[in-house]
Amino acid sequence: MDPTVVSPELYRVVLENDRVRVLAYRDRPGDRTRPHTHPDSVMVTLSSFRRRITSGERSVEVELGAGEVRWLGAQEHSGENIGDTETVSIFVELKGDGPSPDGAASLGPTP
Repeated sequence: MDPTVVSPELYRVVLENDRVRVLAYRDRPGDRTRPHTHPDSVMVTLSSFRRRITSGERSVEVELGAGEVRWLGAQEHSGENIGDTETVSIFVELKGDGPSPDGAASLGPTP
């Protein structure tokens, strides 16, 4: 469930090699992603935003400012822009089989 395949209007690959894949993400208020997966990743916010991240029955609301950097443990989720501004982010997806430092227990980004 590659985000660039299930939500190509929101995600695009800006760089890929054998170690990382870098995605650019942009949406508008009210936009939603379809369910997708991310491997362990680093997320860099380029805009302030409010989002709801959902996986199965779990849901969290996330509010981040522009210029924040967060760890995103490998996970499957969908998201919705519940704020009044665009969401603009960069995801640096790590390739490899290493375990997630947080045990993939978190939903959404963590500090």
